Order: sequence, then structure tokens, then C-alpha cells
Amino acid sequence: MKTIDALNVYYRDLNSLIDNSIETDSDITLKNIFGQRYIGRGLPKKAKLKIYGTPGNDMAAYMDGAEIEVFGNAQDAIGNTMNYGRIVIHGNCGDTLGYAMRGGEIYVEGDVGYRVGIHMKEYEEMNPVIVVGGKSGDFFGEYMAGGAIILLGLNLTKDEDMIGRFCGTGMHGGVIYLNGTPDKYRFGKEVAKSTNITSEDVLFLRKHIDFYKKTFSKQLNNLKIESFSKYVAVNKNPYSNMYCIY
Repeated sequence: MKTIDALNVYYRDLNSLIDNSIETDSDITLKNIFGQRYIGRGLPKKAKLKIYGTPGNDMAAYMDGAEIEVFGNAQDAIGNTMNYGRIVIHGNCGDTLGYAMRGGEIYVEGDVGYRVGIHMKEYEEMNPVIVVGGKSGDFFGEYMAGGAIILLGLNLTKDEDMIGRFCGTGMHGGVIYLNGTPDKYRFGKEVAKSTNITSEDVLFLRKHIDFYKKTFSKQLNNLKIESFSKYVAVNKNPYSNMYCIY
């Protein structure tokens, strides 16, 4: 395992060091990360990064099968258009997490910002998943076209809301699972609560919640699958009237 001290290292130089190191050592530990961008972009399956600090925007962009574990918070656009792989964040994460994500899994121990899961999509065997332990900002699941987002809503005070406003706005595919049932006004008109929670939904939730519990060493004895609500798109082609047909 190779260790790279990133203190005061420019992001381009750091990414070059990572690229060169991957050729001989697939397990790399990065220390003293302070906002360097594009860490792990396009990383292949053989790579595994452990990051100590706060990675900057677009970490794991277009990632193609690697594993990244962050011991700290992460900034915006993490997992941008990633194809395969897994990201684990022992902290909070910023806006547009999983932007246009096409595959793989992202687990965030704490809270996330705005527009998480925007433009998520799926294709054949590629079904991306985001699991968030805390709360989210506005536009959660905006323009989702596929995949799944699970929001656990853990450790909230009585004055905190699990989601912001406009959840699922523009959604036309995929599914959102929420631990509870927020007020209807918080959702976009393109999404609706489903009354059909299947046995497959239950197995899916248990699988990813169990991984969350194990990964972040949580007990979660009070977390009940029965308390989750499921939200899906009202229309799978809501923008057809915006285009001309000849």
C-alpha cells in the first residue's frame, strides 16, 4: 500500500501522482487532503483509495469500478457521471452528489446538500444507488431517470426536516425511499407516493441499510423498514410536449 502526503500539493500534480502510483500499487492512502479536485476521476476497478481530509469537487467523476473511502467530509459533485464502483464518506457531502450517476453505490454517513441524485439514470444491469444517513437540501432526486436513493433521516432534532423543498421535481424514473412521510408540499408535481411497497423493496432496503450499519458501525435499533415511504415518477415521459414531432 502506497501513502501520498497531499499537503500543499496542487490538484493536477496530486492526480498525476495517483495515476502513476496505480500502475504499481492499486491500494493508495491519501493524507492531508484539503479540497483538491478530481481525485479518483476515471479510476478503474483495480484501484482502491483511502482519503483522509476533505476532497474537492468532482471526486470520482466518471469512476469506472474503483473503491474510494473518505474519512472526513466531501465537497460538491462527488461521483459525477460515475459508471461503476463504490464511494463511502464518513462525514457530510455537498451539492449535486451523484450527478448523472450511471452505476455504482455511494454511502454518506451524515447530511447532504442540494440536488442530490440529479439526473441519475440506469441502463440494463447498471442501477446506481445512493444511501444518505442524515438529511438533504432542496431538489433531492431532481430529474431522476433511474436508480434509487435512500434517505435514512437519522439524528434529526424536532425542528429539522428530512428533506427540503421540491423533492423529485422533474423525476421521470427511478425510486426514492424516505424514512417517514414528509408533507406533500415538499415534493414536485412529477412525483407521487407509491402505495405498493413490494417484498423486493423490503429486501433492497434491508441490503443497503445493513451495509450502512456495518460500514459506519451504527446500531440503528429504532430504524424500522415499515416506516419507509416510496416515491416514484407520475409520468415516465413528462416532457414529450416540449418537442416537435414531424
